[in-house]
Amino acid sequence: MTTKYTEDHEWISVDGGIATVGITVHAQDALGDVVFVDLPEVGKSFAQKDVAGVVESVKAAADVYMPVSGEVTEVNEALRADPSLANSDPLKSGWFFKVKLSDPAQVDALLDETAYNAFSANA
Repeated sequence: MTTKYTEDHEWISVDGGIATVGITVHAQDALGDVVFVDLPEVGKSFAQKDVAGVVESVKAAADVYMPVSGEVTEVNEALRADPSLANSDPLKSGWFFKVKLSDPAQVDALLDETAYNAFSANA
């Protein structure tokens, strides 16, 4: 399983042709207490960098961007019911959606953990 990151503070974990997407620890720290998530519709296709959802906190609202092109295959209903999962466990149970990759090569262009940590330290 490969995990990569975007400069928009999403993480993507790829297993075969399916990727799980969520927001990073840095993103949830910056947002504060998450109170609402708007998740994409299952079956909808997005291009890389399209807005796929919204996360709202007590401080702000932020778009969730599609890290890669593909079709949404599943959304995290537990997160919809309990948005605080994005704060308490952003890299596991706080995932947002799963997507079937339409261009797996796009994953290679994303940041690895070391590069993301360096980027987010300056963000």
